Amino acid sequence: MAHENIKFEDGTKFLVTGGAGFIGSNLVEAILKMGYRVRALDNFATGKWQNIKEFFNNPNFELIVGDVRDTESCHNACIGIDYVLHQGALGSVPRSINDPRTSNDVNITGTLNMMIGARDNNVKRFVYASSSSVYGDELNLPKKEGKEGTLLSPYAITKKVCELYGRNFYYLYNLETLGLRYFNVFGKRQDPNSVYAAVIPLFVKKILNNEVPVINGDGRQSRDFTYIENVIEANLKACLAPKEACGEVFNIAFGGREYLIDIYNKLNELLGKKIEPIFGPDRKGDIKHSNADISKAREFFGYEPGWSFDQGIEATIEWYKENL
Repeated sequence: MAHENIKFEDGTKFLVTGGAGFIGSNLVEAILKMGYRVRALDNFATGKWQNIKEFFNNPNFELIVGDVRDTESCHNACIGIDYVLHQGALGSVPRSINDPRTSNDVNITGTLNMMIGARDNNVKRFVYASSSSVYGDELNLPKKEGKEGTLLSPYAITKKVCELYGRNFYYLYNLETLGLRYFNVFGKRQDPNSVYAAVIPLFVKKILNNEVPVINGDGRQSRDFTYIENVIEANLKACLAPKEACGEVFNIAFGGREYLIDIYNKLNELLGKKIEPIFGPDRKGDIKHSNADISKAREFFGYEPGWSFDQGIEATIEWYKENL
């Protein structure tokens, strides 16, 4: 793993918000394996106990059950923390379209509460999750920071506002913030059972159960699917990035393009099945193609994604076979 060579001072303490979620629990696991201390904050709205139960006997792990919408929880969670990795959010474009207020409250107010808590506790650095959705209807590929289009969903708006707060808090209060625009992250512990499940776990679950998945649109939409290990590397390197990176946002992806129908066929192949999908209507608020220019993250903090899509999907399939 690329991140195993990243070093922090002995006794360094991290706060991972959304620590029982998919990305959060993988971050917690990686940091504990490196020998550092981790506090997780989660309200278990979408996080799962089973994602973190293996950490409960680790003396370096601490859990706070709390909500980022609660200012006191955010303040208390930041006490004694060196680095905040803020993953706590309500994901999903469709969820935000169905319920824009809750996405706004969790993603915008929650992030603001966390930044205030980090500022007031003199946290060294605040690394937060943004999203490729902020590129909106910008058609040019690859997507490059600074060239964004019209936002297409409440979710995208929430993530853009978080980026504005991130820049603002750095310039106003000197809170060292870095925003990471994730592109279609996948890997172990990604929930296939949610109404808003991401496409890879959803496909895997359906195929394993001999059910027929629905592909939104014609299957020719493309995404820059990014294995979880690359995201872990990005978060840890962002903590140690030079100060010039603060207040900025960075694409975090593999830098490739995978077409949905090709992924579907590959999953069938890896799972030893031949299930023909159903093609449904395009999803509201979705973009057709997504591919990241990752040169800015490479330049500022040496981000070099070590896991290709093929390596990641094989590791992910093995995990689902054992855990679904």
